[in-house]
Amino acid sequence: MLWFVCFFNYADRQAIFSVFPKLEEEFGFSKTQLGLIGSAFMWVYAAGAPFAGFIADRMPRKHLILGGCLFWSAVTVCTGWCSKLWHFVTVRALEGFGETFYFPASMSLLSDYHAKTRSRAMSLHQSSVYIGTIAGSWLGAWFAETHGWRVGFYVFGGAGMVLAIVLYAALREPKRGQAEGATGVVTGGAPAADEKPVTVKEALGLIFASPAARFLLLAFMGANFVATIFLTWTPTFLVEKFDFRLTTAGLSGVVFIHLTSALSAPIGGLLADAWAKTTPSGRVRVQALGLLLGAPFVYMVGSTDNVNTLILVMIGFGFCKGLYDSNIFASMYDLVEPRARASAAGVMNMIGWGGGALGPLFVGYFTDHGGGATKMENMSSALAWSSAVYVVGVALLCGAIWRMRRV
Repeated sequence: MLWFVCFFNYADRQAIFSVFPKLEEEFGFSKTQLGLIGSAFMWVYAAGAPFAGFIADRMPRKHLILGGCLFWSAVTVCTGWCSKLWHFVTVRALEGFGETFYFPASMSLLSDYHAKTRSRAMSLHQSSVYIGTIAGSWLGAWFAETHGWRVGFYVFGGAGMVLAIVLYAALREPKRGQAEGATGVVTGGAPAADEKPVTVKEALGLIFASPAARFLLLAFMGANFVATIFLTWTPTFLVEKFDFRLTTAGLSGVVFIHLTSALSAPIGGLLADAWAKTTPSGRVRVQALGLLLGAPFVYMVGSTDNVNTLILVMIGFGFCKGLYDSNIFASMYDLVEPRARASAAGVMNMIGWGGGALGPLFVGYFTDHGGGATKMENMSSALAWSSAVYVVGVALLCGAIWRMRRV
């Protein structure tokens, strides 16, 4: 059930990027303005994430997950009514607010069903991120070419609202900490009567007390910086550099990366669960491996001029991305106790998406104002050198591994 909610979470947020060329053509938006539309979602998503996490540690998570789905789906419908820059920035910001509740609540809920199998469960859930990204990008572009760019937002938003209503009768809330030894399932999902709810101060203390957790947070910000660049700009990159049609670019811009990620994430989950049995840092080691192997592929995406090479390196990047992504929350939950896990996910999203939101704006600005002979040369350079952020992420994860060995 969460898989399908997350599918619409990502399809709704991704559809806008595949129609950037249409928005540029119809409204005359610059690359910087388009980057601002992309970043508006991420900044609000990040700013609201800690609040969402603290709420999810104190309230039934089912209501936050499905209520959020209803809200962001309604906002997606409203996107089809936009006609000015401030309209797009506003609806993207509102969508970010609605979606910010999903991951803190859903990852906390899912962790209460899984302990030793946590990476596997979360990696299978993570596959919905990639399939939703593919569907949002491809169908958004297809609707734009065949029925007008607005129609896709009506379809995605309407379907998400129907899903949320249906799942209200089916989704069950586990008892907090159930996977660590508690038993039974409760209907409310709030902390038990004899369990004092975690305070904001306590939650922050539980999260930031661990040096390894701080390294994980910074690495997530770097990985998201690169991820948001590719989510935002790959369709435009393929249309303008390689002369793809809009629908083909919308599909190719995500399918080679994200379909491969969907296949590799469960592999990363299996590997991490097995490695975690022999060392506390097993899940982090899989993440570090993903970023280390992925950095050269990121560089080559921006630097190659050959479309066949581009496809191959996007596939390689996607495989490595899936290894990292499969353990984002599972690694952190090895360091944070159950009653603060929603808060931990919220803080992670604040830092990861707050910093990551600079990626689309950076590429848009560098494309407009860089020193290359053409704007496409500037965009290519920006994509290529974002690989350096992956290298920094590897160093941070190695720091986390080192700190975990000292505990």
